[in-house]
Parts: sequence; C-alpha cells; structure tokens
Amino acid sequence: MPLTLEFPSHLPTIDRTRIATLAERNLADHGDGLLGLVLSGSAGRGMATDRSDLDVFVVLSDEAAAGRTTSHSSDVDEIPWSRSELDTVGAYGTEEWWFRWSCAWAPVLLDRTGGGIAGALRRQATLDPREADAVLIDHDRLDGWVNFAYRALKSNRDGRHPESRLDANESVPWLLDVVFALAGRVRPYNKYLAWELRTHPLDGWPADELLDLVGRLLDGDAAAIRETFVRVRAACAAYDAGRGHMRTTDIFEGWGAELDVFVGQPQPLQA
Repeated sequence: MPLTLEFPSHLPTIDRTRIATLAERNLADHGDGLLGLVLSGSAGRGMATDRSDLDVFVVLSDEAAAGRTTSHSSDVDEIPWSRSELDTVGAYGTEEWWFRWSCAWAPVLLDRTGGGIAGALRRQATLDPREADAVLIDHDRLDGWVNFAYRALKSNRDGRHPESRLDANESVPWLLDVVFALAGRVRPYNKYLAWELRTHPLDGWPADELLDLVGRLLDGDAAAIRETFVRVRAACAAYDAGRGHMRTTDIFEGWGAELDVFVGQPQPLQA
C-alpha cells in the first residue's frame, strides 16, 4: 500500500517527488521498521533557496536503524534516526543538545506511530522547568550574560570602545539562550532567529524589538545593553514568580553595587 505523505504547502513539486521516492525506497528496505519522515532545514521552514537541499530525517525502529548512516547528495541529505535517539532528550552542552533545535517547527511528513513522532519533536524543541533552570542557572547562561554586559559597559565607560564592542558581541549568544530558556524553548540556530521570532513569537519580546536590540548590541551600543538589562531582569522576576523560587533574582542581587554601571551614561560610539 503506498504511503500517504503530508507536505507543507510551500514545498515545490520537484521536492515532493524526491521525498516520495525516498519514502518508497525506505518502505521497501525496512517495511514496518519505517516509522516516519521529518523535513528539517530551510526547506522545512519555507526558507529554501535555489541552493538549498532537503534535510530529511528518516525515523526508524532501533533494529532498522542499526548500521544506517547519513547519506549526502546535492539534492537530499537523508538522515536516519532511531526511535530511541528521537526519544533521547539531550542535556545542555551535550552533542545531543545542539541537535535539538533541528526538531523545532519541523513538519512531520509521515508518522506511522499514531502521533508519537510529532510529540517527540515537540519535546526536543522545548524545555521543561528543570531544564530551563539548568540553562539559566546551573550552566551560568544568565550570570554569564550579565558578566559580558557588565564588562562591555565598563569598557564603554572607560573609553575602550573596541573592547566594549567585543564584549557586547560576545554577550549576544548568552542573551539569546536566556531569552529562549525563560520562554521554555531551545534557542534557534542563528540562521533561523528572525524566522522563529516572526513566525512563533516570544511573549514579551516582539520580533522587531528583539532583533533591533540584537543589532544594536552587535554595534556595541551601551544604551541597548542597559535597555536589555532592564527587560531581562523583569522577565527573570516573572519567571521566578512562576517557578516559585528566587534563583534568577538571586543572581542579580549577588552582583550588588556592581550593577550600578547599568544605570550610568554611555559614552558616544566611535567609528
């Protein structure tokens, strides 16, 4: 019996044909061991160009996946994924963690598990409260962001503008980890940041506002650092209230009078 695939509306006919061929080949090779197909990458998110290939995750039973490896071509990357791997939620900083966002908003083309694949993808792309605490606190992403922002402002205050820009730039990945962890989501790859913010907005962080802040931070804008600090501190207070603890608030309070630099007057940017 032919497989019934569900394609996103933006996917062109040529790509649908390639995926259908891939699906039928895997069905012939693995039978019931073929559990599903997921389209990730640019094509899965409607961002493909004429230079993009297809990133297709082939979800297989553990037995069927044994011995399979990723195959690459100019048109399709076929990535076998055992059901056990799909269900393994990697902790922050592990190799599995860096793979997790590839599951976010990725369309399921075929799910022969009765919805299990779609549920596993959602779990990979989201953080439960303990995971969010781990990113923010145990792995120091919040404190690390405050540290970079603090150093950028000190250098700005002292007229060391290249150094200030460097620290402001280094603060951005830490900031994005914080903002997405507060929302219970895995931070997207940089390529997809604007896409995710616009298509799947974060509460309290309208896409254009956050992207503007990021752009200004990359320019070393001290006013943007201070504005971001106010917003993050308020978001952390709301997060703590929801979690029933004071752990992120305690991080800010631990800085004491050092935080005074966040209310100072920035030096003008220099070209």
